[in-house]
Amino acid sequence: MTTQTRLAPVAPQRPTTLTAHGDDRVDEWYWLREKDNPEVIAHLEAENSFTDEVTAHTKALQDTLFEEIRSHIVETDLSVPTRRGDYWYYGRTIEGKPYGVSCRLPASGDRTPPVLDARTSDPAEQVMLDSNAEAEGHDYFALGVFAISPDSRLLAWASDVNGSEVYTLRFRDLESGKDLDDEVVGVYYGAAWASDNATFFYTKPDSAMRPHQLWRHTLGTPAADDVLVFEEADESFFLGVQRSKDGEMLLMGLGSKVTSECHFLRADDPAGQWQVVAPRRQDVEYDVDHQGGRFLIVTNDGGRQNFALVQAPIDTPGPEHWTEVVPYDETVRLLGIDVARDHIAIQERAEGLTRIRLLTVADGALHTIDQPEKAYTLGLSGTPDYDSPLIRYTYTSMVTPASVYDYDVAGREPLLRKRQPVPAYDAELYATERTWAPAADGTLVPVTLVARKDRPRDGGPCLLYGYGSYEASMDPTFSSTRLSLLDRGVVFAIAHIRGGGEMGRQWYDDGKLARKPNTFSDFTAAAEHLIAEKWTSTGRIVARGGSAGGLLMGAVVNARPDLYAGIVAQVPFVDALTTILDPSLPLTVMEWEEWGNPVASKEIYGVMKGYAPYDNVSAQPYPRILATAGLNDPRVSYWEPAKWVQRLRERTTGSEPILLKTEMGAGHGGPSGRYDAWHEEAFTLAFALDSLGLA
Repeated sequence: MTTQTRLAPVAPQRPTTLTAHGDDRVDEWYWLREKDNPEVIAHLEAENSFTDEVTAHTKALQDTLFEEIRSHIVETDLSVPTRRGDYWYYGRTIEGKPYGVSCRLPASGDRTPPVLDARTSDPAEQVMLDSNAEAEGHDYFALGVFAISPDSRLLAWASDVNGSEVYTLRFRDLESGKDLDDEVVGVYYGAAWASDNATFFYTKPDSAMRPHQLWRHTLGTPAADDVLVFEEADESFFLGVQRSKDGEMLLMGLGSKVTSECHFLRADDPAGQWQVVAPRRQDVEYDVDHQGGRFLIVTNDGGRQNFALVQAPIDTPGPEHWTEVVPYDETVRLLGIDVARDHIAIQERAEGLTRIRLLTVADGALHTIDQPEKAYTLGLSGTPDYDSPLIRYTYTSMVTPASVYDYDVAGREPLLRKRQPVPAYDAELYATERTWAPAADGTLVPVTLVARKDRPRDGGPCLLYGYGSYEASMDPTFSSTRLSLLDRGVVFAIAHIRGGGEMGRQWYDDGKLARKPNTFSDFTAAAEHLIAEKWTSTGRIVARGGSAGGLLMGAVVNARPDLYAGIVAQVPFVDALTTILDPSLPLTVMEWEEWGNPVASKEIYGVMKGYAPYDNVSAQPYPRILATAGLNDPRVSYWEPAKWVQRLRERTTGSEPILLKTEMGAGHGGPSGRYDAWHEEAFTLAFALDSLGLA
């Protein structure tokens, strides 16, 4: 980067002493939490101006990268149609338009998806919702609910126009294309229609952004008359609602990070009494669907850590009546199921890779769908058509674009419906492989890499990505935006560190609570392994992570700043200890089962204080750092990266720039329109390439 032309913004220090377990911590920038303070907004805007100025010399590169990203994307395109009832449903994207268009076509008896032209519309096509039209006048737009009524006549949809993840619910008559007068404000994700096509269930969040209430709305009545059906008092539990795959049941799920409870109601009795499948028991998780008069349940009950598939009768659904549907395998993590009338698709994870097994109801036969590559990602994408003889899944790898298959269960034949077209891409130029990094305790950590085949293995530049929380698996997938890195000689690597779910439930357990430091040391081990194997070298790595992965970035750069040329920390959870000590903040209480409860436990307090990035910034030379934030982010508050950047600048003994970029009208996910998102990615890639000396 060029020499800074002016000094970085300095927020005044107004020390606040935070005390817990007899320990005092001084936070000089605690006051940046004051979102309504004009001084805070002025500071964030000054940070944005400074970031623009410091990165101005990369503007031409940003423009080039944006055009490269566009060059690999078919901007006018269609999704593969999905059958539901009497219609085929699909989405359109249109060149020049930032958002998608939701459409449908009448269906005949044939279950083969119609072949449509992305550039023309079938005369029978019906546009249900054009998000471009709905987004007019707003800098941000996102859908949170999109639910078709059982008779296919109505669409329930909810939108958010500022990134706060609080939505306004509306109902559209799909024959006229006009919204009804019904409108409900302040709703959250999760919704379900009853069978009468007039009753709709939705959720609402509390002040901590925890969905805690289930409400019932009757079309044609004021929202003020809606009925509160259920309220969850336990602050560690989320509430959600959905309709079962066969449409016969409404399912209300209640869950903390480690404990579940499900209630059910027949969909044709919306005013009836909800019943519980199994009362909650600490550390017992279960998820429910319905098939042929029985409940199908994925659970870890009975010490089956990697989860089992069991069944239960409707009238007596309690655990004492659960019987196994398939034998439990302690080496295989059961992730979930997709149910149809005649079969069950079982999503699993074995040896660090995803797979799908099929169970036919008639004879109980099981078989696995074979895949062509050694490192890939396979996922059930679901189809609402309960009567279908097919299952739909997606397949991708680091070199194979996203591919949609319909699998004939009886004939055991995969039918490729679409492989995402990627202009100006030749898969033969690239190669992917998996390597294993020895962690500090000897555990082998999988690392997936992709690079051009002609890239020499001589210690060149690398972008290393990681997450490592919530049992989320960062599986290898294709990304067209990544090609700009690969074509400039950068190897892209994913460190599948503990705290994620790549190697089963134990992998997650070994990277949470008091064992959370394993997550950070695993990432460092991955970086050191790539250096030892000459994929890269010290000081030629840019590390990238977001949200909980941003906490990872903060922790690893505190521990080993010498390893990295740059750090990209997107909406980073870097003030973890202060946040998790404050139950009044969004999501804090429910996070205690992920990080531990430092309010109640002095031990957990000590563990978190030992790794929380903001608390551990020290006097050492830090590499270049780019932190991002969203002013309306309900998950990671903007002040966490804002404070972190101030402390980094104050304490670093180096001269590399430390930057903050805040989206002033968005939330956790950044810009909502695809073109804005591509510009943002071009900016981030330019920062990475500049850090690696490739600008």
